[in-house]
Amino acid sequence: MIKKNKQFQRIVLTTGEPAGIGPDIIIMSAQKKWPVELVVCADPNLLLDRAKQINLPLRLRSYHSKKIASPCMPGELSVLKMLLPQKTIPGQLNVNNNNYVVHTLTRASQGCLNGEFSALVTGPIHKAILNKGNIAFSGHTEFLSQINKCKTTVMMLSNRKLRVALATTHIPILSVPKMITQKSLCDTISTLAKGLKKYFGVPHPKIYICGLNPHSGESGYIGKEEINIIIPALNILKKKINCELIGPLSADTIFQKKYIQHADVILAMYHDQGLPVLKYSGFGQSVNITLGLPFIRTSVDHGTALELSGTGTALPDSMIMAITVAIKMLSHHYEKNIL
Repeated sequence: MIKKNKQFQRIVLTTGEPAGIGPDIIIMSAQKKWPVELVVCADPNLLLDRAKQINLPLRLRSYHSKKIASPCMPGELSVLKMLLPQKTIPGQLNVNNNNYVVHTLTRASQGCLNGEFSALVTGPIHKAILNKGNIAFSGHTEFLSQINKCKTTVMMLSNRKLRVALATTHIPILSVPKMITQKSLCDTISTLAKGLKKYFGVPHPKIYICGLNPHSGESGYIGKEEINIIIPALNILKKKINCELIGPLSADTIFQKKYIQHADVILAMYHDQGLPVLKYSGFGQSVNITLGLPFIRTSVDHGTALELSGTGTALPDSMIMAITVAIKMLSHHYEKNIL
């Protein structure tokens, strides 16, 4: 059995909101050497201007899809040229640049699908300005799922201490119970288990599941979703997929060490049930991962931080970790694919 020829890979990056810290942290991350070619889908002038503002060296080389990929030297990036409609001022949102944000993300995604790029790493976006400009955008996970026509995608955040996945993502709290069904939970957990096996080398995932209600419903006295939906879904899955499912457990106790030390991932029922704990344990040191896409996608764990844009004070830790995790996921994926 011969392993696939491991040529250098290309990872495509998007800066997200151009007025935010996305360009800053990408330039900062490029100051170190990477074992892959980093291609930024962006306006070259945005990158060069921001590099001057934060006083860091930056050399840009044009991206050519037909050239063999080669790692960039420190302080260097490949750029897939896409022009901003209007010049960006750090920290100042401009609705006229909304389409640029969407187009860079769409182009990067298409490049992953057609084999140009091996993975996608995204910078932070500003949902409010996109929606203000009549672009319905609730998040990267939902957008990428939609344009790639995926049936089920799962948002999972990970740091060195724990992993937390979400049964629902960026929706109003009022809509959460309606979106949690036996089918949606079965699809989510199946996608989650598959992703852990494929990209993280977990052959038999241990997935701990939160209840929806306080005290996990207290035997039906504080809500019946656990009895009517969550437990039946877990019983169905236990017969179908090769993983260990524990729960539902109360969300106010599931993050204790006695559970975390055994869990490969904790599945929260909604965004603010699980992510505050994870971000408290390592904000700026975590990575947002989308499982269920036809390609690898990672991102930072923070927002656009407009007030830090162009000041040189933003921290690139999460972006560096997002690139690092994408490379590790890619490496594991290629190890699994042998002829």
